[in-house]
Amino acid sequence: MPRTARMIVPDEQAVYHVMSRTALDGFPVGDVEKEFLLGLSKRFSGMYFTEILGFCLMGNHFHLLVKMLPESDFSDKEILKRCQRIYGEDYEFPEGRLSYYRSKLASLSEFVRDIKVNFARYYNRRHNRRGYFWGDRFKSVIVDRGETLVNCLAYIDLNPLRAGIVKRPEKYRWNSIGYHLQTDNKDNLLSTDFGLKEFNVRSEKERVRRYRRYLYEAGSIDRPDKGKCQVIDPRVFYKEKKKGFKLSKASRLRYRTRYFTDSGIIGSKEFVSSHYERFKHLFMSKHKKKPKPINGLSGMYSLKRLSEII
Repeated sequence: MPRTARMIVPDEQAVYHVMSRTALDGFPVGDVEKEFLLGLSKRFSGMYFTEILGFCLMGNHFHLLVKMLPESDFSDKEILKRCQRIYGEDYEFPEGRLSYYRSKLASLSEFVRDIKVNFARYYNRRHNRRGYFWGDRFKSVIVDRGETLVNCLAYIDLNPLRAGIVKRPEKYRWNSIGYHLQTDNKDNLLSTDFGLKEFNVRSEKERVRRYRRYLYEAGSIDRPDKGKCQVIDPRVFYKEKKKGFKLSKASRLRYRTRYFTDSGIIGSKEFVSSHYERFKHLFMSKHKKKPKPINGLSGMYSLKRLSEII
């Protein structure tokens, strides 16, 4: 059965949560490999029409939260400049290839493909092996801005806590909050345009501080669906609270993993409905799909998609 085409919003800004897993058993991606994967993400984000909002690199999979920018925002000169970052300062377009590169650099699929292909080559050389490294094609979910985006970013940054690797999200070297606080956002890799009024301050450090507070609030809520009470140890949370955090409503981030990885579209009811109308021809279902509210995340809806048609 042919694969369903990926849902991509053309010619306008759109945010995607991307996730991809390795085909290998266990946790083959070690610290050295994570550092290389992070370098690839940084390198290609400087070439493609994209902004990285968040990431998390784990032992057997990775997450990226990326904003793709429309190609109409970029001049021919800027496109050449971006290609020269990868191919060298002396690079010039072959005759008739400008339109190809303009389309390529606006493509989410090409962006992720370049990262994955180059990482697989590196990994196989490093470990003297051949064959596939990645499993099925990457998953992508269209993410609304504002509270949906921040909740998705929190979900991504809390991955190492769920895995029991660290007790504080910023202690992990290969996620976005760790990158912000440990490297001071080296090379300005990460955008802090979170799309919420409460984060709309000029100081990047203040936006990161507010997001960190948000992250601690989100990570300290009950997770009955996972059989655990908290992701972040309550003692850690209250220690941070004494430093100025204020506990928000307890319903934030009570979601199941599939909402941010398998729903296809996530956001307000209007956002999900309008994007479904754009892509309904891609679905095999004969019945019209309706946005479904996400329990515990007030005002947030998802468009659930069956795994076999992703």
